[in-house]
Amino acid sequence: MKIGVPKEIKNNENRVGLTPAGVFELVKNHHSVFVQKGAGVGSGFFDEDYEAAGALMVSINEEIYAVSDMIVKVKEPISEEYALIRPNQIIFTYFHFASSRELTQAMISSKAICIAYETVEDEDGSLPLLTPMSEVAGRMAIQQGAKYLEKPIKGRGILLGGVPGVPPGRVLVLGAGVVGIQAAKMAAGLGAHVTILDINMKRLRYVNDVMPSHVVTEFSSEYNIRRHIKDHDLIVGAVLVTGVKAPKLITKDMLKLMNPGTVMVDVAVDQGGCFETTKPTTHENPTYIIDDVVHYCVTNMPGAVPYTSTLALTNVTLPYVLKLANLGWEKATDSNKDLYKGLNIVKGVIVYDGISV
Repeated sequence: MKIGVPKEIKNNENRVGLTPAGVFELVKNHHSVFVQKGAGVGSGFFDEDYEAAGALMVSINEEIYAVSDMIVKVKEPISEEYALIRPNQIIFTYFHFASSRELTQAMISSKAICIAYETVEDEDGSLPLLTPMSEVAGRMAIQQGAKYLEKPIKGRGILLGGVPGVPPGRVLVLGAGVVGIQAAKMAAGLGAHVTILDINMKRLRYVNDVMPSHVVTEFSSEYNIRRHIKDHDLIVGAVLVTGVKAPKLITKDMLKLMNPGTVMVDVAVDQGGCFETTKPTTHENPTYIIDDVVHYCVTNMPGAVPYTSTLALTNVTLPYVLKLANLGWEKATDSNKDLYKGLNIVKGVIVYDGISV
């Protein structure tokens, strides 16, 4: 099979779909891999690394799409790429269709085979291709939130860890999944007081078992959310419902309950966000303020740490890329239930229930 790895063109997206090591494995399996020149530079992988691994280097992304049976990338195609995608071409990437009607319509029109990383699902219900980026995003939520709590950036002027004689900052995490647990772990490591809410008591029991005593668990309800947002400095939206829009847990009227300079980081922004006031932002312009509350809603948070993110992502995607390349998408998805759940749109037909147009 001919596999193409284009350079990502989304704002400040420095990750790349395959590392040179991934290219090497595909070439070893007798596949041709076309990599756009400069595609890996942002992640610390250079053209000569790809060439040494056996890649064929291509100058422009139009040529990548024209010659490839399968495109392996990181982020969803954006408008400039829509016309390049061909019928029956496999596109293997993060799509997050639930958050974009325009993207959904474009992929239906393309008649491509759209396989979404974020809906590939193990038998135990875990999401193996989403997990590493959720781990990165959860940790980054605290790193970024701590920065935007600083007064020059219109935050409350609070140091999350506090200092002797001064209490630490307070972090509220909505959701005890992978993102939420990683966020809680980072915040707790800084010394912050952490409250984590979820409706799944099994997850809360797990958090209670593995986290230090200054991480407090509580059942999630609108009443409890309204109560906690009044005195927490950093709020992390970490709710995920696989393949569908995130529920709106914090409504616009709730902002008036918060202290001025409170920071909200919505990691669920790729799925529409779990705050009513969420709107997608970029690394260039990551924040905006509504009712004196700082919103950080960057749609590709892991793109800011591309070396770590690309390695973590290729670790989990490569086995599936190899299956698709070795067997073709029909045999690969028929023989692998995990990969079958990744099918979202096939030749113009929506095949994943969570997508609506």
